[in-house]
Amino acid sequence: MPEIDFQDGDALILVDLQNDFCPGGALPIEGGHEVVETVNPWIEAATMAGIPVFASRDWHPEGHISFEAQGGTWPPHCLQDSRGAAFHPRLRLPDGVIKVTKGTRFDQDQNSAFDQTGLADELRRRGISRIWIAGLAQDVCVAATALDGRREGFEVLLMKDGTRPVTPAGGQESMDAMQNAGVQVIGSD
Repeated sequence: MPEIDFQDGDALILVDLQNDFCPGGALPIEGGHEVVETVNPWIEAATMAGIPVFASRDWHPEGHISFEAQGGTWPPHCLQDSRGAAFHPRLRLPDGVIKVTKGTRFDQDQNSAFDQTGLADELRRRGISRIWIAGLAQDVCVAATALDGRREGFEVLLMKDGTRPVTPAGGQESMDAMQNAGVQVIGSD
């Protein structure tokens, strides 16, 4: 596990570490539960350093546009107020965690934690210039968040050990896209 040197002006963004994206969920990512155990020490380190922790979550209404029955890509997942939409029970979020809710619109999906959530403005208001990102899934919501973070002008560090893709091919494609956009990848191999 990489050592993280949190500094003033940093924030930790955890993307969609929810039950439905872990084994046994509606849209499980292989090894998703391992990500939860990996990020817990980073959460503790951020908290000890006084670094804000943001946790995004999919929070879909019934019949969301991203669901297969409505012509979308995915099976129903992360339905509002369901067990599947809850953060993974072993995720140790601090008391001061800032929750970023997305995927609530009926007319479009919101993969990025920045997509119409006000997150960029909130980070700037707090004087944040560098964001550390981990979560699920690497080739969907994590990549969208990292790429939007770069477009918004933030320095973005992706914690490679703290994410997993839906597919290996999607994982490689998203990693290439993120690195080409200037996202720094921190971690194994």
